[in-house]
Amino acid sequence: MDEDARQSAFMSALTAEHFVLQTAASSTINEAAARSSLYVFTLSSSLIAIGFTSQSPGVFMPFVAVVLPAVFLLGVFTVIRLVDTAVENMQYLAGIARVRSYYRTLGREALSYFAAESGRWPEATSPPSQSLGPFIAALGTTATMIAFINSIVAGAVVTLGINALLGGDRVGISLSCGIVSVVVLMMAFVAYQRWRFSIVDLATRPAKSTAEP
Repeated sequence: MDEDARQSAFMSALTAEHFVLQTAASSTINEAAARSSLYVFTLSSSLIAIGFTSQSPGVFMPFVAVVLPAVFLLGVFTVIRLVDTAVENMQYLAGIARVRSYYRTLGREALSYFAAESGRWPEATSPPSQSLGPFIAALGTTATMIAFINSIVAGAVVTLGINALLGGDRVGISLSCGIVSVVVLMMAFVAYQRWRFSIVDLATRPAKSTAEP
């Protein structure tokens, strides 16, 4: 294979890789939307069922003791997978950035058209999603929103459980324990998400330094 044919085959492979990465990045967004919808649908259905059982005191607490912990576990699994899909999406975007960095070497017009400033993370120095800072951007992820709802579910379980153990005459203590559990779970999730995202950010730093031709 001569040099021209080799270069043509390389460009075809590079274009195909760019298309595959874009498709894979879109699939992570679709999966995140589907999993989030499944969790919210399950939670809403459970709350409706709990509303019907609230008229029977003998059925209400056993039903809640079974359903809400199951919903919470589903939320934990959902949140973990949502973080995984976000990490996968970041990896695909990093791959697209590497492809675009080669496109910039094709000529002066390509250097302008595929400029890093017009790209997405990790090429762009200040993506729109981080206009208020990376911490606020992390709080706006789908995983964070589901984790917040799931933490409230856990807080409700703790509140009802402690209230039942104390005989129903310590509402303030039960609510305080529920609020504390919500805060602790959210802090644990934020730490976990930042740790997972930091791994991807460290992996893409070498690509940033070699992005320019």
